[in-house]
Amino acid sequence: MGRDVPALVFTREDRRRYRIKMQECLEVFAQMLRESRFEAERPQVGLEIELNLVDDRAEPAMRNTEVLEAIADPAWDTELGRFNLEINVPPRRLTEGGPDAWESAIRASLNHADERARSVGAHLIMVGILPTLRQEHVGESALSENARYRLLNDQVFAARGEDLRLDIDGPDRLRTYADTITPEAACTSTQFHLQVSPQEFPRYWNAAQAIAGVQVALAANSPFLFGKELWHETRIPLFEQATDTRPQEIKVQGVRPRVWFGERWINSVFDLFEENLRYFPALLPLCDEEDPVRTLERGDIPELGELTLHNGTIYRWNRPVYAVANGTPHVRVENRCLPAGPTVADTLANGAFYYGLTRALVDEERPVWSRMSFQAAEDNLHTAARNGIDAELYWPGMGEVPVPELVLRRLLPLAHRGLELTGMDDAWREPLLGVIEQRCVTARNGAVWQKEIFHRLTESHADPHEALRRMTELYVDYMHLNAPAHTWPTD
Repeated sequence: MGRDVPALVFTREDRRRYRIKMQECLEVFAQMLRESRFEAERPQVGLEIELNLVDDRAEPAMRNTEVLEAIADPAWDTELGRFNLEINVPPRRLTEGGPDAWESAIRASLNHADERARSVGAHLIMVGILPTLRQEHVGESALSENARYRLLNDQVFAARGEDLRLDIDGPDRLRTYADTITPEAACTSTQFHLQVSPQEFPRYWNAAQAIAGVQVALAANSPFLFGKELWHETRIPLFEQATDTRPQEIKVQGVRPRVWFGERWINSVFDLFEENLRYFPALLPLCDEEDPVRTLERGDIPELGELTLHNGTIYRWNRPVYAVANGTPHVRVENRCLPAGPTVADTLANGAFYYGLTRALVDEERPVWSRMSFQAAEDNLHTAARNGIDAELYWPGMGEVPVPELVLRRLLPLAHRGLELTGMDDAWREPLLGVIEQRCVTARNGAVWQKEIFHRLTESHADPHEALRRMTELYVDYMHLNAPAHTWPTD
């Protein structure tokens, strides 16, 4: 969840002080790493799910304030757009209570929230991009009321100096401009958190980067934007473009984007935070009262507020996180590349595949990132986003290979082994990873289903927007049944 900020106008002095505080935080962080002050004995996993709000006709409902008031649960929060919400599922041990207990808890929270949303005329939908969203829905009036969003919007455009250009091709082609960052609100994601020791962090982050393309290909669920059929996972190019602070002249100079895959494998979690300060100017230069140096000297744990706030404005697909929980600091990998939905069953299958596969890869004697270029991993991400489960991706020892073949032959057995190493027995693994297996066997996921239903409806002479609306209504019905998307009918 984002950090609340006041409405402010920043001065040059604010930026100077913030730069000094960030450097102090980075030095304190380095000292904490040297002194091994981090939680490492009870690693946990966490989950955030972003959702959209629709009305009775499956059109966007700009009612997140009213819905939040009706839900009245601190686990829920606003997101950028007034048609967005987010739930922060409490962290847990991966095998605590088993997958069934986790699924039941998540579904209970979502069902309760949906029931409360209905009381104010809205419904929840887990989908990467809301198919009925039109460009007129993402103007300035769509920004959530929280001051941090308007402040972030103002700072992005102050840095950019001109309107945002959205340029995405596919079966259709989108060419348009936006005068706010609210097109970013179209991107609703699932974010898996994995707490690890600082010593293990670089191996887990490298592993997560290596498999990001495979994850996206398997889980693609965002084929439509503003009434146009684009990439299978249109969230990826949309998010990259909708938060870009660089005008064209700065891009061609090679300045790095704030939505960033990265450019190298790492050797320490410190590398990523140090890159943040070295490459990216502050968007929200807000200084805390805490003196991190004195806090650490007196034996307390610093929050490192400036470092974490700055980190939150750099949108890596696998983001490093520093946090303090119950007086103890920890670091974790925040896996951000997947869309929301289609169902809780799909979400937990995606999580099992991610957690199991990364665990297996970090234990390999010759890790995959030593046999694969970083550029190949980034290319895989964009190829997967464009083509979904039909993509061909590069993998060491196999070359360019269709995603279903890569997963079934090589990666799914690794995911099983990784989950087994975490203590998850076969009775728990099989149903979760069985969803991934059947996606590959059928070559079907949320994006494939959406595209098939849309084309069937338009072939029946439905107006394109009406086809998207009717498809979204069907999507909501099947979402509530919680059967994985590869089983959804198309007739």
